[in-house]
Amino acid sequence: MRRLQVTEWLPVVRVLGLLLCVVAVMMLVPLLLLLEEGDADAWAFAISLGITLGSALVMLLVSHQVELQLKPRAMFVLTTLSWVLVSAYSSLPLIFGATHLGVTDAVFESVSAITTTGSTVLTHIEGLSDGLKLWRGLMQWVGGIGIIVMAIAILPFLKVGGMRLFQTESSDWSDKVLPRAGGVAKAIGLVYVGLTLLAILSYWLGGMLPLDAVVHGMTSLATGGFANYDSSMGIYSDRPHLLWMASAFMLLGALPFVLFIRAWQDSAGVMWCDAQVRGFLRLLGWVIAALTLYRVVLGEDLFTALTQVTFNVMSVVTTTGYASDDYSAWGPFAVVAFFYLTFVGGCSGSTSGGMKIFRLQIGLIMLGNHLRSLIHANGVFSQRYNGRALPDEVVRAVIAFSFFFFITIGGLALALSLIGLDLVTAVTGAVTAVTNVGPGLGDIIGPAGNFAPLPDSAKWLLCIGMLMGRLEILTVLVLFSPSFWRK
Repeated sequence: MRRLQVTEWLPVVRVLGLLLCVVAVMMLVPLLLLLEEGDADAWAFAISLGITLGSALVMLLVSHQVELQLKPRAMFVLTTLSWVLVSAYSSLPLIFGATHLGVTDAVFESVSAITTTGSTVLTHIEGLSDGLKLWRGLMQWVGGIGIIVMAIAILPFLKVGGMRLFQTESSDWSDKVLPRAGGVAKAIGLVYVGLTLLAILSYWLGGMLPLDAVVHGMTSLATGGFANYDSSMGIYSDRPHLLWMASAFMLLGALPFVLFIRAWQDSAGVMWCDAQVRGFLRLLGWVIAALTLYRVVLGEDLFTALTQVTFNVMSVVTTTGYASDDYSAWGPFAVVAFFYLTFVGGCSGSTSGGMKIFRLQIGLIMLGNHLRSLIHANGVFSQRYNGRALPDEVVRAVIAFSFFFFITIGGLALALSLIGLDLVTAVTGAVTAVTNVGPGLGDIIGPAGNFAPLPDSAKWLLCIGMLMGRLEILTVLVLFSPSFWRK
């Protein structure tokens, strides 16, 4: 067993300290708003900011003489710890604020926010202070940009889940140094901020109140799904133009952000040339058409059916988790369809969760080649994706991810059933946690319910599921391998 060197882990401590500084700066925004409004929740954010900043300073002081060099093994630890630590400290305003949530509910809410899952334990959300509403949106927005950076710069380097297929110059790592991601990271940040501002402006011009426009703008691009109302986006069902706007911004959040940069540099046609984007848009088109026809046959008028189906399909497939209607009441065909859609997810390098479209496409390529090999036993068939040969390393990573993805869901569902949850709640709760979608199915955690009635043990299990799903599962599982800790 390799002896743990303290100096090897001090860079991890330093990065975690810097991340907590970011969390503290985030807390300053709602604090200033609440001070302006004279709201008592300002104290909650002041205390939370003090604790977070104090912790950050201690970490930075302990590691201030250490050079910021991270080996691959340390990166696995850092990636997991960063999401856990940020979620933990982000829960503080929910504990000290007017919500007075217990530790379990507060951590559940913050994990759901930072992982952009969108599941909630809160009720009477419209009665929260403006600061807490803004905080929920900020957590998801910052989590969204963190997801993009992780998918583009970190996961390809760690060779997790086939993400190597989308390696860019931002994931050009040496064995011991941080990525040279300057140009790409800045460009992605500008795109993310620009699209968020466009969403906020569009919602405001469309008739939303300023705070609602800001929060929904952030959570739409982050494909997070937190809304300022218990009825989610159903509050705007009488204003269909807002649902169409939200559908458009959820779609943008689910596309690869690197392609936005290439489209700006070259032409918009770059988007359609990408096999992942083409597959994603075609899937959305066919599903929306089928469910709209289904709703029309049942008697709903075409425009209403198209609006509701488009919004809710976009919400589930992009793993946003908004709801404008209780689609679990649309009939058995719709319920099964939405359950299948929960697994899909958006594109790699986006803010979406789920399996990701590229893994489904690679699976179909492998299946097609296998069937052809059964027919032509002596044939040799190349495996190509997006105009390039598929490396064996990527194929193995996709197979490994897919296997552990379903094993994780199955194990989590079994654990939830042992606690006493019914079949629908246990299975869809596990699925929606690991895929980072938000609402499940059934009367308790369906689109019209929330996660508050679940026992604390179930909420902690779901927190683990949300974090594992967001970290592409293998990033977490590798930490439990004895060989990982050996030299």
